[in-house]
Amino acid sequence: MNASELKYIRRCAQWVPKEQRKDMPRGVRGIYALHKKRSHTKLFDVVYIGMASEGGGVRSRLERHSKSKRKDWSHFSVFEVWPNIPHDEVAELEGLFREIYRKDKRANRFNRQGKCKRIQSVRVREPKLSEAFST
Repeated sequence: MNASELKYIRRCAQWVPKEQRKDMPRGVRGIYALHKKRSHTKLFDVVYIGMASEGGGVRSRLERHSKSKRKDWSHFSVFEVWPNIPHDEVAELEGLFREIYRKDKRANRFNRQGKCKRIQSVRVREPKLSEAFST
């Protein structure tokens, strides 16, 4: 993982083969994505987006996913949050990513159903973006 100067994300590792999940340190908090590599390309489809902010961390969540009935992922990405980022902010980040993929027909069905209520409460419903985003 590379160090970062971002406000929320401390480090990230992207498109790591599923077999390396046990190399992930225990207790890492943040957002993770499960990917399925497309055959004969360098492209990856998002299968699932989740969070780990308490308990065993991302490694524990990856282990659970690898033992679930839905094992249709080949790689994962991890976005570790800084230690001072509280659980509710991690949940908000997860909700944002799930909202982005919610209606993607290729994304996992669970993500499409995972509407983020907090994001829905600030959703712009104005026909003109310039009016909706004016102060």
